[in-house]
Amino acid sequence: MDIRVLQYFLAVAREESITKAADALRMTQPPLSRQLKDLEEELGKQLLIRGSKKVTLTEDGMLLRKRAEELVDLMEKTKAELTSSNENINGEIYIGCGETEGISLFAQAAENLRKKHPLVHYHIYSGDAERVMERLDKGLIDFGLLVGSADITKYDYLKLPVKDTWGVLMRADNPLAEKESIMAEDLWDKPLIISHQTSINNEMFSWLKADISKLNIVATYDLIYNAAQFVKQGFGYVIALDKLINTTGNSNLCFKPLYPTLQAELYIVWKKYQVLSRASNAFLCQLQNELEMYD
Repeated sequence: MDIRVLQYFLAVAREESITKAADALRMTQPPLSRQLKDLEEELGKQLLIRGSKKVTLTEDGMLLRKRAEELVDLMEKTKAELTSSNENINGEIYIGCGETEGISLFAQAAENLRKKHPLVHYHIYSGDAERVMERLDKGLIDFGLLVGSADITKYDYLKLPVKDTWGVLMRADNPLAEKESIMAEDLWDKPLIISHQTSINNEMFSWLKADISKLNIVATYDLIYNAAQFVKQGFGYVIALDKLINTTGNSNLCFKPLYPTLQAELYIVWKKYQVLSRASNAFLCQLQNELEMYD
C-alpha cells in the first residue's frame, strides 16, 4: 500500500468527488480513478460509493480514512524530524493534553525555546488521558500532559510540582455559592455535569460516596467552556478543575473547591525508548529547565 495512494484516497474523501480531488492533486481523473480501483482490489474491499453527485465512503472506507490520516501525519512528522539540523533546529512538536492550567508550563517552555529556535512549530491536541495515551502509543504525538490518575508505567515522565484542585462551577446566585467549600452530600440531589474522563474516575466517585447510578448526571462534556454555558443558564453544576474558567470581576459564575480536598496530579509523559527528534529533544530539555525553576 503506497503512501501516495493513501493521500489520493484522502483527497477524494475530503472533496467527496474524484473530479475535484483530481483538480486539487493536479492530475487527470482517469489515472486517479485507476489508482483507487487498484487500492480497492489490493484490500479486497469496496471503499467508495460512486454516486451521480458525490462520492461517499463505505464503512471500510471510513476505517481506512482514519488509519490513512494517522499514517500520513506520521510520515509528515518523520520527514520534518529528518530535515532538522543541530545548528538550526526546526520541525514540528505534537502535544496532547487535557484541560488544565498545567498547559501554561508547555506554553512557557515553547516561548523560551522560540527565542533560540524560531523554526520549531507546535501542534496541540485536546483530549482526556485515554485519548492522549492512544495518540502517544501510535506515535502521533511526542508528549502528553496527563491529569489525574493514569497508568504511566509504560512511559518516561516528569511529575509537575503543582496539582489541580477539583471543585464545583455554579452560578454566583446559587445558594451553594455562599459556602466556602462543597461536600459530597451537597451534590447528591443536584443536576450534575461531569467530564467524560470524570465519568470513569473511581477516585471522584469514591469522594462522592455514592453509586453513579444514583446520581443525577444530566450531561457530560469534553470542553469546560461549553459546559460553563449550560451552568450560566442554570442547567446544572459542573464538577471541574480549578482555574479553567474566569470567575472574577463581573462573572455570574463562581468556583468552590471540594471538601475534603481532592486534587489531581499532573504528568508530562513520552514513550519509553523513543528516539526523540532534535526539536522534541530540545523542547524536553527546555521543559526540564522550566521545572528546575520550581525547586
